[in-house]
Amino acid sequence: MGSPATLKKISARLNISISTVSRALKNHPDISENTKRKVKELALLMEYEPNAYAVHLRTNKSRVFGLIVPVISNLFYDSFIAAVEEETRRNGYSLIILQSGDDPLQESENLRLCKTNRVDGIFISLVADSQSAPLYQKLSAGGTPVVFFDIVPEDGSFDRICMADEEAAGMAAHTIIRYKKKKVLALLGKPDLSITKKRKEAFLDVFKKEINGPAVEVRHCYSSEEARKLVTASLSKKTRPDHIFCMSDELLIGTMKSIYQSGLDIPGDVSVLAISNGFIPGLYKPEITYIETSGFELGKLSVKRMLENMEGPTAARSIILPSRLVAGGSL
Repeated sequence: MGSPATLKKISARLNISISTVSRALKNHPDISENTKRKVKELALLMEYEPNAYAVHLRTNKSRVFGLIVPVISNLFYDSFIAAVEEETRRNGYSLIILQSGDDPLQESENLRLCKTNRVDGIFISLVADSQSAPLYQKLSAGGTPVVFFDIVPEDGSFDRICMADEEAAGMAAHTIIRYKKKKVLALLGKPDLSITKKRKEAFLDVFKKEINGPAVEVRHCYSSEEARKLVTASLSKKTRPDHIFCMSDELLIGTMKSIYQSGLDIPGDVSVLAISNGFIPGLYKPEITYIETSGFELGKLSVKRMLENMEGPTAARSIILPSRLVAGGSL
C-alpha cells in the first residue's frame, strides 16, 4: 500500500506551489478554472483526503458535534437522533452519539469525552440526578455551545429546546374530561425528572379546576414492564378505571400489553390516551389517540439553534415546540 497523497505530492506532479493546490481545492477565486480542474482531477485520481487533524489545528474547528442521550433505545430519542444526524451532515458536520444509560457518572464522563475530542458543540438531554452542571458550565464558558433538549436544566442561561410539556399534559386532561371519564389511572415516568414534574403538575391542575371531574390515581413507572404490572393490578379491581393515561410511549407499550392480556375492549371497557412520538399508537387496533411530541421536529429545531451559535455568540434562548391532538379510536 502506497503512502497517502498530500498537497506536496500533488504540487510536485503539476509543478505548481502547495499554496496554489490548497486554494484550488477550496475554489479560491484567484485560481483559474483550468488550474482548479487539473488539481481536483489529480486529487481524485490520487485519492487525496484532507488531514482532519491538521485542519482542526489550523482552524480550531473539528466540524464535529457531540450528542448525549440518557438511552438510545427510545423511540423519541431515536427520531431526534435521526433528525440531528441528517441536519448536521447536510451542513458539513459529523456527529458523535453517546449514551449515558441513565447514569449521572456516565453522563459526566461523556461530557469529558466530548471535551477531549474538542467537539464544536454539544446536544444533551440530562439524566435524573445529573451531576454535570460544573462540566457543562465550564464547556460553555470556554466557548463550546451546549444545547439542551427534552430533559433540560432549570438554569435559563443555557439554550433549551423542549416540547410544550405543560401544554401536552393539559391538552390530555381536557380531552379526558371532554369524554366524561369517571375513574382515571395516570401513568407517569420517574418522579425526579423535570419532564415528569412538569407534565404531572399541568395534568392535575386541570382536574383540580373541574368541579365534577373524574377521580384520578397517579402512579409512577420506571419501565414498560412495571406499567404492565400496575395496569394489570388496577384492571383486576372491582372498581377498575375506565380510562388510562400514559405519559410516554414506553408506558403505553406496557399498558396495551396488559389490556390485551385482560381481554378488555378498547374503548368500550377502557379507553386510552397517551403522549407520544406518534409511531407506537399506530401499531394498535384501534389506533391510540395521542398528544404528539415529535422527536424529529425537536431535533431539527435543536440543530437550527446550534448552527446559530456557530455563527457567533448569542443570548441563551428557550424554544418550545407546540403539541397537537391526533385522534385515533381509543376514546
